[in-house]
Amino acid sequence: MRFTVDRLDHLVLTCADIERTASWYQRVLGMEREAFGEQKRTALKFGGQKLNLHQSGREFKPHAAAAAPGTQDLCFITAVPSQDVVRHLRECGLTVEEGPVPKTGALGPMTSVYCRDPDGNLIEIASYLAG
Repeated sequence: MRFTVDRLDHLVLTCADIERTASWYQRVLGMEREAFGEQKRTALKFGGQKLNLHQSGREFKPHAAAAAPGTQDLCFITAVPSQDVVRHLRECGLTVEEGPVPKTGALGPMTSVYCRDPDGNLIEIASYLAG
């Protein structure tokens, strides 16, 4: 039987410090923190997806073969103009690595701004808004 994938449900981020990483995603990207499971694991919810956080060296099994902090490039979509994203990132004390720049996403042309999370993961914040 063949099947197709409908959507992405969650991603796992391996991080050096769960508390620091969770606080960053809450403060900078407005994600909602959630404790789940018997072991009170940490997740960050946004839209219909979430990021599950694993502590480096104490990853939950099964996990990626080479799980390590700072190995991800993630793109998040927002409904605000890129100039507002840049302003917010700077207000949070972050360095904008690049952007706003035109890129192509899953739905077509978009405008992206890049920064890094506490583990060094590349974070792309993009908008499909015209202009």
